[in-house]
Amino acid sequence: MMRKGREWAAARHFIQVLLAKKWTFLLVAVAFLLGRAVILESLMPFAAAYFAVIYFLRRDIYLWVAISLVGGSWFAADPAPMWIAMEIAVLFLFLKGLESYERAELTSAPIVVFAATLLVQLFGVFIGDSLSWYNFMLVVVEAGLSFVLTLVFIQAIPVLTMTKKSASLKNEEIICLMILLASVMTGAVGWVLYGLSAEHVMSRYMLLLFALAGGAPLGASVGVVAGLILSLADYGAIVQMSLLAFAGLLAGLLREGGKMATAFGMLLGTSILSIYVGSQADVMSSTWESVAAATMLMLTPRAMIRTISRYVPGTNEHAKSQHEYARRVREVTADRVTQYSDVFRQLSRSFGQLNKSVTDVKREDEINHFMGAVAQKTCASCHRRDACWEDKFFHTYKMMTDMMTTVEEDRVPRNNKDVPKSWTTHCVKTPLVLSDMQQQYELYKNNMHWKKQIFDSRQLVADQLLGVSQVMEDLAREIKREGQTLHLQEEQIREAVEGLGLSIQGIDIVNLEEGNVDIEVYHTFGKGFDECRKIIAPLLSDILGEHIAVKSEVPPLKSGEPTLVMFGSAKQFEVETGIAGAAKGGDLLSGDSFTMTELGNGKFAVAISDGMGNGERAREESSAALSILQQLLQSGMDEKLAVKSVNSVLLLRSSDEMFATVDLAIVDLYSAQTTFMKIGSTPSFIRRGNEVIPISANNLPIGILQEIDVDIISVQMLPGDTLVMMSDGIYDAPGHAVNKEMWMKRIISELKTEDPQEMADALLERVVRYHEGEIVDDMTVLVARIDKHMPEWASFRWPGISKVERPRTVS
Repeated sequence: MMRKGREWAAARHFIQVLLAKKWTFLLVAVAFLLGRAVILESLMPFAAAYFAVIYFLRRDIYLWVAISLVGGSWFAADPAPMWIAMEIAVLFLFLKGLESYERAELTSAPIVVFAATLLVQLFGVFIGDSLSWYNFMLVVVEAGLSFVLTLVFIQAIPVLTMTKKSASLKNEEIICLMILLASVMTGAVGWVLYGLSAEHVMSRYMLLLFALAGGAPLGASVGVVAGLILSLADYGAIVQMSLLAFAGLLAGLLREGGKMATAFGMLLGTSILSIYVGSQADVMSSTWESVAAATMLMLTPRAMIRTISRYVPGTNEHAKSQHEYARRVREVTADRVTQYSDVFRQLSRSFGQLNKSVTDVKREDEINHFMGAVAQKTCASCHRRDACWEDKFFHTYKMMTDMMTTVEEDRVPRNNKDVPKSWTTHCVKTPLVLSDMQQQYELYKNNMHWKKQIFDSRQLVADQLLGVSQVMEDLAREIKREGQTLHLQEEQIREAVEGLGLSIQGIDIVNLEEGNVDIEVYHTFGKGFDECRKIIAPLLSDILGEHIAVKSEVPPLKSGEPTLVMFGSAKQFEVETGIAGAAKGGDLLSGDSFTMTELGNGKFAVAISDGMGNGERAREESSAALSILQQLLQSGMDEKLAVKSVNSVLLLRSSDEMFATVDLAIVDLYSAQTTFMKIGSTPSFIRRGNEVIPISANNLPIGILQEIDVDIISVQMLPGDTLVMMSDGIYDAPGHAVNKEMWMKRIISELKTEDPQEMADALLERVVRYHEGEIVDDMTVLVARIDKHMPEWASFRWPGISKVERPRTVS
């Protein structure tokens, strides 16, 4: 009874293990079939290889796998459980020995399996009846097959149990999985039910499953591998290799029709070759085996087929899983960036609240504190203290207030005769009080100055943190917008392009937002015809309802690879620029710097900076101001905040009095709305036909004061307008006796050319000639002309092509 109780307890434990582990039963069942599998009539290389891999991957069930392998070999056509048990035992001892020396690793499993199999099989040959070179050769072949199968199982078992986390499988992993499944089928050789061979039904079912999931290439590959291994297990099944390969090819070609079409393709392929090479009985048996496999396919859940397809490269399900993975990564990244944005916004809010609490301090409290400090120093030792601050408190307080007002207005009497009599009659220490009050007022002013500095610094930090938060919030919104699924729009555009007879390799839509379209197309067109600019770009313009142009084209790195062409929204306006300059006295290095750059968000910026003085130091200041400003603007920071940030950086760069002017103009290429920011710079001019419009502002250069006033002027530019910006070396050329603005307007209006570069050269030449060839200061003039953008190729309307529906903007 006790022994039976122990047996029942062991059985219950075994059942609990099977239920607790999801794939335990499958692995144990695979072990039983591999233990029964035999190839080339006498070789059994599967058991040792499978046990070794399971020992490393699933240490918790290796004992049950060993029992299942030995049990499977007991039911083989030529039972050999003793030899299988000996191989497993020797292998187990080898592995334990390696563990004692800390050398037991999965990479060493093939060598250990080879050694264990070779040792056991050589022992069997030596104790056998006959010794021959043929037997020795079979031993080496079986040990070599065990070595190879170990490598195969290392790749295949993680895929079979779905413990591999990769989004796609390598071709080697797919082949290894096929070999494992085909090896399992050899364990079913000899099983017949109602005249149907189990291994034939299982092989055709596997063929249908992979053909439906991966198409013709995968179906044909499964057929070849399964047929080859089955023919090794049964010489009579040699025809199965060609039969299954052809059937897998036909089934994969018809996969678009669903399960029924795939099953029909497999049935057609097996029937044709069966009729060609077999008898009537073989044809009927093969047909019924195919019908049984097709029935199993019909009962297979669609989710299982989609799961397999998700891991096979080239399938639609795999592409969708890749997009889904990329979408999840984008969402996680966007959420993390949003969190950082909230952190910076909260920091900005905390600095702002701290400043607000400082400004809420009432002036009355400051006056009371000031007067208390004076009274504490002067009146503490006075014998009339109680009379003044208790009996005549209001009169004393009024007198002290009048004194403080006098000190603030710098009207302190120079001698005692000028002191008001009302003060001297009330206070016997009036001169001493006034002197102490002047000292305390100086301390008070210094204190207020540093408080103002701290207040301004806090406010600047708060603004900068808020600007960084806004940039990060825009980045998160951009990431989320890029994560939208655009498969439908990609397919619409692909059909439209192919409808014109152009075959493209691929299309990726990055963004479909109006005015910010970004589409990537891969093609293999020949050189010389320029189909992208002449056909595809106008076609996209017609489909999307806005001008689309080729932004860039990346040639292939290797011959035969596709060319990448990037299409984007064509701007409504374009800017043509010209620049001319000269250094003071004809030197090589000018203190002026300039920049002309596209900010990447549909805006174009032109700027001039004039550093204090001339030469290298002035150049460093002006170039530093423009380079920092350009990077901040390109990152998406607000223009006004970017200028203030540059001002704070220049203040901290050096203790010397170095400053620079900034003349900045930002042109919106979609609306031609132009924003001017002028900090200590000379006026700019807009030439519109015969009219010249000045743009000016009055403020100090950056790098002088902690807090600067940034004048923002917005002007609606028109096509054909020309913007002229200049440094003070150009503007101050006529001297103080001449109205500079009128003089410059007249010179600009008299220019006979419309080309920006020619205008810049002409203006510089005119100023140099005005000074009779002498260059009295650094001179820089920048000219920008705004014109309506004309697409290189006009769009056309192709019948039958519908508009692409744009996705909603992510808020």
